[in-house]
Parts: sequence; structure tokens; C-alpha cells
Amino acid sequence: MNNTGRNIQAPAPSLNLADIYFVIFRHKWKIIILTILGIAAGSAYYFLRQPPFESQAQLLVRYVADKRQTTPADGGSKVSEVDLGESVMADEVSIIRSFDLAETVATNVGPAKILAMYGGGDNAIQAASIVSSHLNVEVSHDSSVIRLTFSHPDQSVVCPVIAAIIDAYYDKHQRVHAAIGISDDLLTETATQLSQQLAQTERELMMAKTNAGIIGDVADAEKTYADENSRLRSDLLQAEAAFAQQKATVGDTLASTHKSKDTNIDDIPPATLAKYKSVCASLAYLQKKHNDYLFVDGYTEANRLVEETASQITETTKSKTDLEAKYPPLADLDYSPAAESAGGASSASAATDLASLPVKIQTLRDQLDQNQADSAKLEEAGIKISELEHKKTLQENNLKYFQTTLQQAQIDEALGPGQVSNIPSIQRPSPPYKEYGKFYKTIFGLCFGGFFAGLAWAILIEMFLDRSIKRPIEIQTKLKIPFFLSIPDLSQGGSRRALPVARQLGYNPAPAHGSNGNGNGLVKASKAEALELAQWEINRRFNSYYDALRDRLVVYFESINLTRKPKLVAITSTHRGSGVSTIAAGLAASLSETGDGRVLLVDMNEEKGAAQQFIRGEASCKLDDALTSEKRDSALVQDNLYVVTEDTVSDKLPRALPRRFASLIPKLKASDYDYIIFDMPPVSPTSVTSRLAGFMDTVMLVIESEKTDQQVVQQANALLAQSKANVTAVLNKTKQYIPSRLHQDFLSDT
Repeated sequence: MNNTGRNIQAPAPSLNLADIYFVIFRHKWKIIILTILGIAAGSAYYFLRQPPFESQAQLLVRYVADKRQTTPADGGSKVSEVDLGESVMADEVSIIRSFDLAETVATNVGPAKILAMYGGGDNAIQAASIVSSHLNVEVSHDSSVIRLTFSHPDQSVVCPVIAAIIDAYYDKHQRVHAAIGISDDLLTETATQLSQQLAQTERELMMAKTNAGIIGDVADAEKTYADENSRLRSDLLQAEAAFAQQKATVGDTLASTHKSKDTNIDDIPPATLAKYKSVCASLAYLQKKHNDYLFVDGYTEANRLVEETASQITETTKSKTDLEAKYPPLADLDYSPAAESAGGASSASAATDLASLPVKIQTLRDQLDQNQADSAKLEEAGIKISELEHKKTLQENNLKYFQTTLQQAQIDEALGPGQVSNIPSIQRPSPPYKEYGKFYKTIFGLCFGGFFAGLAWAILIEMFLDRSIKRPIEIQTKLKIPFFLSIPDLSQGGSRRALPVARQLGYNPAPAHGSNGNGNGLVKASKAEALELAQWEINRRFNSYYDALRDRLVVYFESINLTRKPKLVAITSTHRGSGVSTIAAGLAASLSETGDGRVLLVDMNEEKGAAQQFIRGEASCKLDDALTSEKRDSALVQDNLYVVTEDTVSDKLPRALPRRFASLIPKLKASDYDYIIFDMPPVSPTSVTSRLAGFMDTVMLVIESEKTDQQVVQQANALLAQSKANVTAVLNKTKQYIPSRLHQDFLSDT
């Protein structure tokens, strides 16, 4: 039983130990039955089946030479190293597990031998199915080892079958990856022809290079000719520049020598002559430097050094011109370095150099023309040489491919039929043995599988299929309704004893021929006897729960500071049979036993639900009379407890009752009752409960455990909320599944 307040901080929904206990013990018979079935299945498997014989072998995939996917022109067979990041190992496993390989194994071993322990027969397809289903192929993630395991009830079959699997795998691996259809003789003949063709191509290539004058590669020869052309052009330009310079120098020297004889320089100051001589020397030096940049060093006009020299020549020439303009005789003088150093003898030497330069220029031109002609011949021969070199490369690749294929075929032939060199067997088929580990694992799986199946079934029912409210914790976490009390189902386990019908109706049995008989063997009980019966039936069985509900109600009103009298309490549910009338009667009786205040129980049901606990079925007093002190004595059923009915026999009651109730509110508030308990019909869109709920101080919603659906409660709560009613919850007829010693740890959940 939970304490409650006005506002509840609901815990976050989670699966805790209490939930697990509740699921297990509520559905214990399902779990027990399925566990027994699992144990029975495991026992039957143990006695009826025996572990089969197994044999294991291991293969090491070093690499896969896939010749089928390449051609000789691409360089021969392509060897791909095992890379677990790719699908190499998966492809090999697929080859082993292929059904046509299983058919080959079944045919080689014999279908009758394989099917002997499976009903017999000689069907190769059925035998292949047995081989395929009993073969286990394993490959580790970081390994290139394939483990093969075959199981069969006959120990004489497992080793031959797994050996046949390995042989068939080798054969199929070769057919999938190797160049099938080429015989050794054809490979040898093709390799010989390719070798002869390659030799002929090499001879033609050597002759073509010799005729073109090429010793090494064509590219090296072309580079040599290009460099030679560049050198000859540079020498030719330098010779032509030197020729032009010498020609100009010799002419100027002769002219200056001739003019100097007639020139009068007596009128020119010595300082001016010295300055003019220095300017002429600087100009000659700058001109020589400028020519060296252009013709010796090969600089262009845009070069920074050439541009600076040209600028200096311009300035020096301007200075020389200015002096000659001021002193005209200076123009007839020759102060060049050549004229001063060599004098008259230099003129003869310059003339000699001038005569030899044209010969040099013509020689350089002839060499350049010859080199260009040889370069053109090389370019023409290079096309043929390139074709021969490409042809040689293809022939070399083809020859290498067929030589490699021939060598691989010879190696495979030397190893024997059914084997490949790149996938050796690191473990041949082991002797037959019984694998008890898998056998016992299957047995344990069957035994515990029943338990886990029952547990899964129970969780499925609790979580998804059964949406009814079963525990108080669900009211707090799922419905978010303030919770008062959970009342157990005392009929659980057959503990409740049914009362005689006559005593439940307020009658005592009497002799058939009694003076007060009414013809049916019953006599009307006295008022005192009826009160005693009501007190016994209400409090004897549920006294502690009704008292607890009374205390919760009192605390609740104190928490909301409700002190006025009377306090109006409505008790309702979502459907009939939830125990509303019983709880209303019990609560009213418990409230009447505390203090001196009076309690009025109003039965709003046409069937007189709460009143049936106290009176004989006939209405003894109406609500209007109970509000009048002079007329309510007939409603007194025990000290301070009055019971009345509001069952006006009229089809218009649901529509007329709210108006009538509103008119009674002043009388209700003016009455001298402490509590007025209303036994209301179930909440529905058509009942008066939702329309009268707003008049009440609290509406107690009775939820029947394991029968009231969560969605129905939410809908009822929504209808009551529309009337602005203060709703509280009582969980009735709860069942205790968890044993008492475990239940002590989870009192907060009940």
C-alpha cells in the first residue's frame, strides 16, 4: 500500500528487479511448462540421438593466380595476394560450398554409401544435399587458412568424403582460375614460335638503328642532334657578329688615319682633348661589352645587363657628340683603343681577320645544314624503330605468359592430380571422432531454450499484449493519477468463503412452516440483525483496507486544506463489477466509526449497489428525506451511518439528475453530515457520473486489477477532467504473485 499526496513525482519507467519478479511469478506456470517441455526435448535428444563422427582438414591459401581474367598481351597471369579486405577468401569458400562440387563428391564417394544411415537409396541429389548440409567451412578474419569439417553418423564415410571434397575443390579451383583448354604440347609449340619471332624482330630493330646511325635509344640520338643544332647556330651568329664588327673597325681606322693628317688641333685646350680621349675609350669599351652580351653570352635585348649597357652607350655617345659639336676638329681624330695600340700595323691585321671570317661563316652554315638533314633522317627512321620496339614488347610478354603457364602446368603435373601449388593442404583429413561438445551444447540449448522461451512469452504478454493495469506502480508511471490504496483479491487461492444467499440479502433462514413465513422458507430479519450482518460482512474481511482508505482520504483533504463539512466523495469505475459498491459501503461504514459526525451513503445506481449491503432491496429513504432531520431515521442502518438511494424510476433521470443535483447543493452544504459518499455508475460519455463529478470534492476511480485496460482508464480520466474533478485512484482485486519473503523488498510496488 502506497502513501500518496496531491502531486506525484512518477519514477521514470524502467525494468527493475521488482518488474522481473512480477513477470516471472505471474506467469510462472507458462515458464514452468515450457521449461519442462525443453527438458523433455533435451532428454529425448540425448537418448534418441548420438553425436555424429567428424573429420577435419585445413587448407592454406597462399595466393590466387587468376589466369582466366587476363590475356597474354596484358603481361600473362595475374597473381593476386590474399587480401582479407577483398573477397578472395570468400570466393574460395563459395567454390567449396557450391552444390555442383557436392554432387561431384557424392558421385565419387557413392550415393548409396552416403545415404545408408539416412534411409538408404541411390539418389545423387539427396546424397549431395547431405554432403552440403553436413559440411562446415570456416575462415578466420585474420587468417588465410580454410578449415573443413564434415560430420556423418557412419565413421567409414567422413574421411573419404572430406578427402573427395578437397580433390574436387582443387579441380574446380583450377577450372575457375586457370587457362583451361591449352595442352602442354600446344604451350611448348607456341612458346617456340614466339621465341623465333622475337629473335627476328630484334634483328630488324638492330638493322634499322644501324642504318639511322643510332647506337643507343632513339630519344638519346634525337637529343644529340638537337644539342648540335643549337651549338652550330650559336657559333654562326657569333662569327657573323665578329665579321660585322671587324669590317666596321677596319674602315673607321683607315678613314681616321687619313683625316688626322689634315686636322688642326692647336686651338683645342689640352684638358678637352684628354676628356674627349677618355669618352672615346669608354664608348669603345661599352660597345665591346654590349656585343659580348649579345653574341658571346647569348643574352637578349630584354636582358637587364644589356639594357643597362645600352643606356650607358647612349649617354657616352651624347657626351662625345656634345664635345664634337663644340670643337669640330675633334670629329676628325681617332682615339679608339685599337688605333692607339696597334697604330698603322693593326690595320693590316684587321684586314686579314676580315678576310678569314666569311670562310668560317660558310663552314658553319654547311655543318648546320648537314646536321638538320641527318636529324630529319633520324625522325623518319624513328617511326619504324618505335613500331619494332612495340612489337618486341608484345612478343616478350606473350612469350613470358606461355612460359609461365607451361611451368605452372609442369609443377601441377609433378604434384599429382587434384592439387595446386598455391593452396597446399596443411592438415589431411583427421581420423573420425565424436564431437560431444556440439552434442551437449544442443541438449543444453533445448533445456534452457524452454525456460527462455517461457520468459520471452511472459515479457511479450506484459509489455505488449496485456495492456491492463495490474500494479499500483503502473498507475503512477503510466496514468499519472494520484493513488490511494490497493485492495487485494481475497478470493485468490480459494480463501474467500461464500456467504449464504439469505444472509447476504439481510434475511435469516426459518422453518418452512414458521408463523412469519412468506411461503419461500425465509423470514424477514429484524433491524438489529440486519445491522449486525452489515457490520460483519463489511468489516470482518476488509476492515483494515477500508480503515486505510479512510485514513488516506482524511490525509488527502488535510493536504488540500479542505475543512468544511460536509465533504462530498464520489466513488466510480470504468465498468460494472469493479467493486465500487462494496468499497463505497466499506468506506462509509469506516468513516461512521470515527468521531461523532454523521456519514450519508447515497446510492446513485438503479440496482441499489451500495444500499444492498445494508437494506433488503427496497428503498427505505430518499435523498431529500435524508437531508431533513425529521425524516431520515428510516435511513439509519448503524450508528452515524445513513443510507439512501437516488433511483427515481424515469427514463429522463440522466438528463434531469444534474439539474436536480444542482438544486440540492445548498441543502447538502447545509446538512449536518461530515461526509456524503456517492456510489456512482461507471464513467461513460452517456452516464451522469462525468456530469456530476464537478460537484464533488474528490472522485475516487476504482480500477479493477488485470481487467481494466490502460486506455479505458485514460479515457475515463479525460471525461472526469472535463468536469474539473479531482480524481484519485484505488486499485481493487490485486493479486499477490511474489512470495512473501521476496515481497517484503518490494512493498512500494503493491
